[in-house]
Amino acid sequence: MTGTAALELRDIVAGYGRIEVLHGVSLAVPVGSVFALLGPNGAGKSTTLQICSGKIRPSRGCVHIAGAHVNGAAPEALAKAGVCRIPEGRGIFPNLTVAENLRMWTYATDLSLREVQEKAYARFPRLGERRTQLAGTMSGGEQQMLAMSRALVADPGVLLLDEISMGLAPLIVAELYEVVRALAAEGISILLVEQFARTALAVADYAAVMTQGRIAMVGQPADVADFVSEAYLGGAA
Repeated sequence: MTGTAALELRDIVAGYGRIEVLHGVSLAVPVGSVFALLGPNGAGKSTTLQICSGKIRPSRGCVHIAGAHVNGAAPEALAKAGVCRIPEGRGIFPNLTVAENLRMWTYATDLSLREVQEKAYARFPRLGERRTQLAGTMSGGEQQMLAMSRALVADPGVLLLDEISMGLAPLIVAELYEVVRALAAEGISILLVEQFARTALAVADYAAVMTQGRIAMVGQPADVADFVSEAYLGGAA
């Protein structure tokens, strides 16, 4: 990992009130790479993403985006700086149609509605087929596609993905991770949190294992796979 990282955390300490969740977390996501953050429930993975997106301020340590110190920046400011987060639970508007959801994405971009639709439907043809359908009535996989279409529109430098495979069938998960791979190939730097290690490691360039609010190991997928399987997920990763 050489050069300025797209996203870097340095010795981050953070939590909720008096409860400290992260105890000195450091990691760096190289430009145009997929970095998988793995570990069991309660390890601090989602809290780390909230630090990266500005939802939580660290009590100690530094957050850098493309080399710029951004501690204390509001989520809106980080979004303008090129950080896009797709949260667990997807963050779509269930009572709006697919087309209406896409119209909402236009408020965060200079693109026209037509351009937003063209980008989304080209990447996810199924959304085009469902354009008049209420988002809340679609399958979980289709909802996740709609959520991820926001990243296509925002054209982010850094994309934060939180458990995109949750509750989805393996074939749909494979399809979504192909999109992750394609976005990285286009130069977007991706930090993804994923409980299913094997799924994430199949597309990751780098990975870290987090346990109890600390980074236990960082390396390339082949280095991390056995460590995850044997030490933390009982061989069922």
